[in-house]
Parts: sequence; structure tokens; C-alpha cells
Amino acid sequence: MSLRFSANLSWLFPQLPALPARLEAAAAAGFGAAEAAWPAGCPAQALRDAAERAGVRIVLLNTPPGDQEAGEMGLAAVPGRQAAFRQGLAAAVQYAKAVGCPRIHLMAGRVPQGADRAAVAGEMETTFIENLRYAADLLAQEDMVGLVEPINNRITDPRYYLNTPHQAAAILEKVGRPNLKLQLDLFHCQIMDGNLSRNLETYFPLIGHIQIAQVPGRHEPDSPGELNFPYIFQLLESLGYTGYVGCEYAPKGDTLEGLGWLRSYWESQGLQHGGTSKARE
Repeated sequence: MSLRFSANLSWLFPQLPALPARLEAAAAAGFGAAEAAWPAGCPAQALRDAAERAGVRIVLLNTPPGDQEAGEMGLAAVPGRQAAFRQGLAAAVQYAKAVGCPRIHLMAGRVPQGADRAAVAGEMETTFIENLRYAADLLAQEDMVGLVEPINNRITDPRYYLNTPHQAAAILEKVGRPNLKLQLDLFHCQIMDGNLSRNLETYFPLIGHIQIAQVPGRHEPDSPGELNFPYIFQLLESLGYTGYVGCEYAPKGDTLEGLGWLRSYWESQGLQHGGTSKARE
């Protein structure tokens, strides 16, 4: 079975200022699915209309980041911000329903400024588990899936709370809700732990979404770097992965010109560019 790729509209086609325009560009490039971070400034109806015109599914959105001016990047694990997390979750669910999106990334958030990570780890885990259970119950009412994503604290975000697949898997086990899954971004996973083949095999039953970018530059999968994406794609196929592979990378130049790696993959699968048998199913 061929992999299904999703264009991350927060990263791809950056020359286009609005999400609907980026979505239409993604559709023209052959994508049948799209994802984004919290779609600030884009009314749900505008994104839904663009998706319907283009025949593209919205497959993943984030919860709101919180007070970004105060340095927040998600709230699910932040003590004292439970009410704000629930308010943001409600907004995310409403938006996701409006655009037909079945998955929401529940952003964990950062260790509070000035706090020692080890000293607050227990309280943050307790807060995270409490909020995830609340979120899972709410999402279940809408037949939606919640995702948690480990983000590396070596390069990208030194204060982010959730950093490794092992940590995420342990929390998901404690939460114990079947509609909560692991969002595994291979860029972050490689930086924190490497050993991607074993990690994909080990955590495969928990994985609800995958994202990709080359390491260390976070550019196209075929740019120079540490990861062998043709091998990784074959591994995901052999594991029977049926979810989406999100293209969350910074294009080195023009987004469309940089999609040669994806066109090569489609060709290797005997698929025609823009056909319904690629990403559009």
C-alpha cells in the first residue's frame, strides 16, 4: 500500500500569505491532504471552502499555543493553565468540526520560565495526564483522535516538556484512552534518540500521525542529511502504516520545485502526478 502524504500549510508555500491559498497550491502539486498548526487569522469557513474546491482533506490541526508573547507553546502540561487549555481545546474542536478534521495535536507546552525541569516534572506530568483524559473524553464525543508530539529540546525548543517517544508512550499508557495516539515527527525523534527503525517498530501500535523533515537542516527529505527516506518509506509500507505522513519542513527554495522527492516516490509506486490513487484517497 502506498503512503499518503499531507502538506503542512504552516511550513510549505510560505510565499503565499493565507492558508486557503497555500491549500490550493498544495492541491495543484498533487496533495490530497493538508495539515496546519493553530490556524490563527483564518476563519474556518474560508479554509473549508478552499478544501472543498480543491478536493483536499484537512487531517490535522493543533490546539492553540496560549499566550505566545509570554512564551507559551501549548498548555496541556502547564500547571495552573488548565482552564485556558480547556477553553483552547473547545475552540480547536469547534474549528476542526467546521473543516472536517478528525485529529487534533494536543500541545504539551513548555517548562515554566525559570523553573527547574526536574523539580516540576511530576506536577507537569500530573497536569498533562489530567488534561489528556479530559481531552480524550471530549474528542470521543466527536469521533476525533487526540495526538501528543515529542519535540526535541536540544535544538528546537529547550523548554518543551514532552521530548521523546518513550516519555510520550509512558504518559499515553497512564492516560489509558484509545483515542489518544502518538504523533511521531521523525526530525525530532532522530535528534533526541536516533534508532528510527527500532523506534518505529516499537511504537508503531501507538502512532496516529507521522511527520518528516531531513536532519539537521529541517529541509526536504532528499536534501543532504542524516536520514535515508526511501528506506524509511519502505519500512512504513512494510509495517502497514495507513495514516498520513505530514510534510513539515522548511523548503530550501520554491516549494513546488523542491517536491521532486515526492514525485519520485509516486512514480516508484506507479502513480501518476495528481491522480486520485496517490494522496487523494
